[in-house]
Amino acid sequence: MNWNEWIEQTLDITRTNISRFQTRFPHVSQGDGKYQLVEHTDWTEGFWSGILWLSYEYSRDETIRQAAEAATASFQDRLTRRSHLEHHDIGFLYLLSTGAQWIVEQDEAARKSTLEAADLLLTRWRPTARILQAWGPEGDEINGGRIIIDCLMNLPLLYWASQQTGDPEYADIARIHAEQSQRFLVRGDGSSYHTFYFDTATGDAVRGGTHQGYRDGSTWTRGQAWGIYGFALSYRYFREASFLDTSKRLARYFIDHLPADLIAYWDFDAPQNESEPRDSSASAIAACGVLELVEHLPADDPDRADLLAFAERAVASLAKHCFSGGTNEAREGEGFLRHGSYYVRGGIATDDYVIWGDYFYLEALMRLGHGIPGYWYERGR
Repeated sequence: MNWNEWIEQTLDITRTNISRFQTRFPHVSQGDGKYQLVEHTDWTEGFWSGILWLSYEYSRDETIRQAAEAATASFQDRLTRRSHLEHHDIGFLYLLSTGAQWIVEQDEAARKSTLEAADLLLTRWRPTARILQAWGPEGDEINGGRIIIDCLMNLPLLYWASQQTGDPEYADIARIHAEQSQRFLVRGDGSSYHTFYFDTATGDAVRGGTHQGYRDGSTWTRGQAWGIYGFALSYRYFREASFLDTSKRLARYFIDHLPADLIAYWDFDAPQNESEPRDSSASAIAACGVLELVEHLPADDPDRADLLAFAERAVASLAKHCFSGGTNEAREGEGFLRHGSYYVRGGIATDDYVIWGDYFYLEALMRLGHGIPGYWYERGR
């Protein structure tokens, strides 16, 4: 496979985008091939800084390093101001920015910021329901007892904080949330709910549902991909066999319900036809999650070879069917992957560039080509 060639193509786009984006952050496009830019008001800014740090690790390009450091510095200001941080996606924001800078450069200020972000995430803990609340303020009428499957990818911030400080509270809370997610978000056939509600007064389970999926009982493909990766990362920290088994069951369901080209539709229960949106980001996330999963499977595991082959074929298919182009002259837009979807039910970016899709595509390439796994855990652990 042409892992390095494809990485080089992403670098060409990234170098151009550094001058385009300046101090702002790409979010999604809306049909014109150009990213909407935000200024630290969303949950997605970390994916751009993550792309910059991965690109620097590969290229050692000083211009990219300077852009990565400049982008990351703005995350400390956001943390100081507590700006737009009333949600659980603090892991997405800070693992891929200050956390990445700590891993790459051993910058002590970046480490302190990442620990501060972990402390902020802990304020989402709701002991009655034994969950980290996803959205909104404590006691919120709708969201007060709500979890979403995406949070599994924010838990590594707490795992990392426990390792750094020696304080077990971070990991203990994250583990309880992972166990609640395993029990209530993952269904018996290996599919998943996007979201689940608990009674805020009693902590009792209420119901599963969705926010972005096709319907409450469907399987939103990006959520399924978050689950594959998130449970594999929980296994990395705890070595709890049930987390590994859950990751594998989610992976098998994901793979078994893909179309022939391995580019997921936005929801496995949505009509599977040419007019229905795909979500290339779901396939990119799933490929990264499966590569993490495979790393923990013994060589004689009967599923290991098939899972690794899936990840390799999925990334190659993304490069063939979704990559936006090579040279500046031929390129179709500012992102790496076409055919991503953000919020199909809400009509937002239903067939477009989404910055997290770009990040996970590059992470998958870096994992396959160079064994560089992103910034979800301290290297060597």
